[in-house]
Amino acid sequence: MKILKSLLIGLISIVAILLIAALFVKKDFAVEREITINKPKQEVFDYLKYLKNQNNFSVWAKKDPAMKKTFIGTDGTVGFISAWDSESKDVGKGEQEIKAIKDGERLDYEIRFKVPFEATNFSFLTTESVSDSQTKVKWGFYGKSQYPFNLMMAVMDMDKTVGGDLQNGLANLKALLEQ
Repeated sequence: MKILKSLLIGLISIVAILLIAALFVKKDFAVEREITINKPKQEVFDYLKYLKNQNNFSVWAKKDPAMKKTFIGTDGTVGFISAWDSESKDVGKGEQEIKAIKDGERLDYEIRFKVPFEATNFSFLTTESVSDSQTKVKWGFYGKSQYPFNLMMAVMDMDKTVGGDLQNGLANLKALLEQ
């Protein structure tokens, strides 16, 4: 009985320490990557503004070619929703919605994950002229992890985890647009 009581006190102490630590771990994250594409800015932007085109370069879209995709609204306009549903645990279920467009310059999305976890995060794509025939594309992903789940941020490097996928997606985009 004494051993069981000691184990219970030890377990409660560990949980308490973790919950207290979570109070001090950052909740916000932001990841950005960029690449230069040898195409004029407007041509690159006109491709990027269509969410359906992400299926051609996004690493996440390629993880499950059998995923069910549905679309609501007019692609390339504010309010358009691209939803996915996959049996793969690496893909899950969710949707993203175009929230704002600044023609030729910036697209903002809200990403709502539903399975395997619920979360709402945000993403953007920007285009900037480097020259008449070169465009810098920046892809960003940011959000907030709620307490106490933000404790995972202490051991999970979002820049490394998500950044690699963003960089690979941009490399795919560059290859696609420059062919």
